[in-house]
Amino acid sequence: MRPVRAFAAALLLLPPVLSGCAFGAYISPLTPLERAVNGTYEGIGVGGTGRVPYRLTLTVQEREGRATGVITNLESRKAYAASGTFKRSATGGALELGLFENGDKHRGNLHATLNGTKVSGVLRTVLLGRELLGYTIELSQVPGGIPATTPAAVPVPTSP
Repeated sequence: MRPVRAFAAALLLLPPVLSGCAFGAYISPLTPLERAVNGTYEGIGVGGTGRVPYRLTLTVQEREGRATGVITNLESRKAYAASGTFKRSATGGALELGLFENGDKHRGNLHATLNGTKVSGVLRTVLLGRELLGYTIELSQVPGGIPATTPAAVPVPTSP
């Protein structure tokens, strides 16, 4: 009967002990890299049809190895949802994004590197499942641009 009492006493003490571990702890939902690179980028794509201005609103999730966003052709005003992978490197990372129109029509792929405040690479249009026209794209982060979604700060109560 004694081992049962000792086990019950240990179970009763477990919640207060565990809750004390997290008291006052704050773990940021964003990594330093995410805070630095998430945001708006603007620049030019150069390809078969000439120079085309683009805007990319980018959100990187470093821990999950994912990237999402919206890329807009500022000339035609067409916007494409972008989603794909992000692979961390020493100076930033590699982006492999699929571009979709109306959520389901695969219209292009962006193969790019993210280095500091620059996104550079190749944007290729997709037709019948094949990559065709390519645009060399150079985008720079816009200071004070549209910030990527960040969790709201929760104020710490000063009195119980």
